[in-house]
Amino acid sequence: MEKVDVVAALGQSKLLLPARITGALAANDRLKFALTALQAAAAHAADGAAPLSNLRRDYAAAHINAPWLMEMQATAWLEGGTLHLADLARLGKLLGEDIRLMARPLEGSADADHKAQIARVDHWCDWLDQLNAGVLDDAQMLALTGGKRGESDTFHILVMDLHKSLNRLAVDMSDDTVDGAHVWQLDADDRPRVAAFMRGLNRTRRLKFDHPGLDTAATRDGARLLIQNDIGTNDVHVLVIQMEGFSITLTYSDLHERRFAFFQGLLSEIGAQWSDVGARRSAGLNSGADYVVGTARFNCADLAAADAALEGLGARIVFLIDWNRARKRLNRLVAKPLSIAVLTEAADREAGHMGWLMAGADQLVFDAMEALSPDHFRIGDRLDSVLGAAEAQDFLTEALVLSSHAMQVDQTVALIADQIRLLLSRHVRRHRDEFALLGEHAAFCHALAEGIRDALAYGHETDVKAARKLSERAKIWERKADHLVMRLRDQAAGNARWLPFLQLIECADDAADALEEAVFILSLIAEDNHHGWSDELRTALRRLADKVLEAAQDHVKALAIARTLNEASLAQDQDDFLAACWRVVDAEKACDVLTREIRRLFVRNVSDAATLSLGTDFAAALEASTDALLHTGYAMRGLVLTRVGAGNQGRRA
Repeated sequence: MEKVDVVAALGQSKLLLPARITGALAANDRLKFALTALQAAAAHAADGAAPLSNLRRDYAAAHINAPWLMEMQATAWLEGGTLHLADLARLGKLLGEDIRLMARPLEGSADADHKAQIARVDHWCDWLDQLNAGVLDDAQMLALTGGKRGESDTFHILVMDLHKSLNRLAVDMSDDTVDGAHVWQLDADDRPRVAAFMRGLNRTRRLKFDHPGLDTAATRDGARLLIQNDIGTNDVHVLVIQMEGFSITLTYSDLHERRFAFFQGLLSEIGAQWSDVGARRSAGLNSGADYVVGTARFNCADLAAADAALEGLGARIVFLIDWNRARKRLNRLVAKPLSIAVLTEAADREAGHMGWLMAGADQLVFDAMEALSPDHFRIGDRLDSVLGAAEAQDFLTEALVLSSHAMQVDQTVALIADQIRLLLSRHVRRHRDEFALLGEHAAFCHALAEGIRDALAYGHETDVKAARKLSERAKIWERKADHLVMRLRDQAAGNARWLPFLQLIECADDAADALEEAVFILSLIAEDNHHGWSDELRTALRRLADKVLEAAQDHVKALAIARTLNEASLAQDQDDFLAACWRVVDAEKACDVLTREIRRLFVRNVSDAATLSLGTDFAAALEASTDALLHTGYAMRGLVLTRVGAGNQGRRA
């Protein structure tokens, strides 16, 4: 007699419950795979030209020993709407045995729902016994795989209902917890793993506020630690974690494709490798629509890495709750890709979206838009069409973070609404200051020019380490300058009034590119390519660098003054602006002369080909930066003269 039979005979059937639940959950995995294999066989029979679905990973994850299920796709065929399956009798037997195993923990229960489910199991086992002709018609296929509630009962719906009952039973049965997780039959080494998962889950649990979900259960099944989290109440929104050795496997299903992709991205950030996501869909759930299933794997080097993966995974689950509702509310304000970008950044900042939803969501923003003057927003305006994509994304992300923090400390909704209005006002002012991005860009040009001036002053043309360090910093500055250009392009795409400023920053970006190129060339010169550099040559190069820095400084000054100019500006301010612009013109002329002088000195003093080429290229890059600043200055001068009512008149040098 088996040990479990002895325990049952002694009338202590509750002692069997953990083992029976573990066995029932394993049967659930096998049943879901069998139904998936059946649906794949039907789909391939309907379209024989389509490639076979790759079910190998799912087969392995289900721990099922039925290789004939993997062959059903290739052997099934369709005739007159009837599906022919050579192994239909074996399939019926497998389904019947595993549905009995799923129901076994409910046997003897006094709960009315459990009794009703046992009766349904009996009905479906009788129905399965009749499947011996090797064929399934459309009605029988729907009876097995259909998932639409409110109509006739189906085998698939029964599997889902039993799964829910098992989850509730497992929570009720367990009298042991690890940091809030209901656990049973764990090994000593399992408890730290469950604790790691719960550490992440509990860190962000507060972000769901009073929304249900996140209940966790854990047990051991042979060599595997199993952790299941109750994300919510939907039939197909399921998250199951298996850990064996140092390998962690997550099976995740979702009825929303976009939410699945969102969670996929969050876990990829912490090292998850996803498999077969695009090809894995099964009909019959989500009111007859498809749902998405995927497997994420973490291959960890040791237990410390495994704990880090479990903690990171646990911390991200809360952001799935009510995600689709938040996305739809954001879609009323900005384009769909921006909505997802906002939700992703709010999750990365561990703020989430639930606080924003509770505080009023999109209505908070619409009220803030209405509170501003009509010069800013008109009825029907979308936030991204007025602010531009980048600015709208920044504002909404800050709004979600602000709302989350405020709701956590029980601030009133009225106070949050006022804070959102002030936040939007700040972003609008920043957006409407057309010269703001140009000013930030000019600061990077100045930093690059100053770095070159200082490098030559301290002899970095012979210091490899110092020259390389400057080159690395210059590349970062140049990339940040490029990012400002891209932000202005986004704004110009949504509003034509930004086009003149886009032309200005694109012209100024040529200066940033030339200066970064000069720094890079200097790092090459420092690699023993400075033979023949005389004191006279060094002096001339330093003078050139000084003039470039003067041009960059006057470019910054001109922009700073331009931000304040209008028709009512003081004459002195206007004169100061023009003086700064014309000093850039003078600096460019001086750089032309210095560059020719430097070329002559290189030809006279340097015989090494590499040194000659790099030296003249360095001087040419510096001179090119002042050319770009000159063109930027002319364009800015014309724009400002038009704004102050003076037209675009004046001489060109």
